[in-house]
Amino acid sequence: MKKALVLGGTKYFGKKLVHLLIQNGIEVTIATRGREKDDFGEKVNRVIIDRESLPSQEKAFANQTWDVVFDQTCYSPKEVADTLQALEGRVNRYIFTSSQAVYDFGLNHSEEDFNPYHFQFEMKTRSQYPGIVGYQEAKRAAEAVLFAQSDIEVVAVRFPIVVSKDDYTERLKFHVDKVLKDEPIGIPNIKERYSFIDANEAAKFLFDIAYSTFTGPINPGSKGSISLEEIIKKIEGLTGKTACVEKELTKENASPYAMPGSFEINTDKATGLGFKFFNLNEMIDELLSFYVETFK
Repeated sequence: MKKALVLGGTKYFGKKLVHLLIQNGIEVTIATRGREKDDFGEKVNRVIIDRESLPSQEKAFANQTWDVVFDQTCYSPKEVADTLQALEGRVNRYIFTSSQAVYDFGLNHSEEDFNPYHFQFEMKTRSQYPGIVGYQEAKRAAEAVLFAQSDIEVVAVRFPIVVSKDDYTERLKFHVDKVLKDEPIGIPNIKERYSFIDANEAAKFLFDIAYSTFTGPINPGSKGSISLEEIIKKIEGLTGKTACVEKELTKENASPYAMPGSFEINTDKATGLGFKFFNLNEMIDELLSFYVETFK
């Protein structure tokens, strides 16, 4: 890989990916709406695109080629179909940031539990996929579009929940803050379990999988899952406080992880390929401790 196109790359682990590419001597082009500031300076090339506009992508990508494209900003099958058309003959390998949300709620999901090759869908835009169910359908349909073609090698990276000390969403931190403030946390079912991955590992995984010969869907992340109950107990142990958990959700108390069911992935395929990830409990413990120590 000598040249890479990153669709997005100005937020969170997408930004970490761009820095990783730069550090390894890759010529990087980032394609964004041009609204987010970045700290890449003159180390990257920049083009402006609208993911919901095919002409804007055709104009931005004209007369250029890349070895790999990393798609961090796709939220509908129409968007990925347009991007494939705009990149026709211009790229060899497509690394798609997908999600564990392609699976139904449940535990120990392996890659075979969702088959994008047989998924039936309508070609919709992102505004037609509201809420978590809409997000699930959008990612499923986007994968289906990608795997329906054979001109470009495709990897669909089905990330679990991404966390780190610099997580701008502060979804895990939310729970620490609520306990320290003696404020209620809304969790309908505290037994639900979720899988996680560290943001730096997420970026490194994208980088490494691009260099591999692997194609198809893959689940990266720390092995196993942790329940919201376990997370709350860890916070109570660190703070010496008792959490106030309520089953009824309100705008103020709703846990960002209060989903209709569990999301747990099986990462055996990724680890079987030699990828290594942090121990889940150790990673969560370190993050919770950091959030407690830096609470203001």
